Amino acid sequence: MSRVTAVRREDVPELEEVFMRAERALGFVPNSFFAMARKPGILRAFSLLSREVLGVPGKVPLPLKRLAALMASYTTGCMYCTAHTAESAAAVDGVPEEKVAAIMQYETSPLFSPAERAALRVAQLAATTPNGVTDEDMDELKKHFDEDQVVELVATVCLFGWLNRWNDTMATGLEERPLAFGQSTMASGGWRPGKHLRK
Repeated sequence: MSRVTAVRREDVPELEEVFMRAERALGFVPNSFFAMARKPGILRAFSLLSREVLGVPGKVPLPLKRLAALMASYTTGCMYCTAHTAESAAAVDGVPEEKVAAIMQYETSPLFSPAERAALRVAQLAATTPNGVTDEDMDELKKHFDEDQVVELVATVCLFGWLNRWNDTMATGLEERPLAFGQSTMASGGWRPGKHLRK
């Protein structure tokens, strides 16, 4: 159960455009938005950044960005964002479920290309504290991606750094779709809803 009282959607009609944008992208409005809506400027700013990082077509395919977000979220231990990014990668972006489930075996699984391995390694190491990305990791990444793409990938990890801390601190309750996906697809790899299981 969330640690702050969420705002009801009908009570903040001035934020309806933000909610509708999320609904179009994901198929539902994340519960985290209703807590952020207590400070409308924060929700609007987050929504704009999120749109620039994930919603505007870039040079990095969205499925890879979603996998990088999944890796960062799993690494930091945010089970809310792990379920969200896993479910979105499969349901919205068409990443095969077996690939999503194998995310933590990216270094050895034949499901991942060398380019994906380089991106996921940077995502994993960037999500650690202290940051573990080395010059060698970036050199390997740049064998597969130009510098514009590197910026897009790092921006994705950074966006989820904010979300991971928000949702874990607030104990945001999981919505039905990501919860079901986490339980059916990610549980064998150790995923558990924990404090994000709505009561």
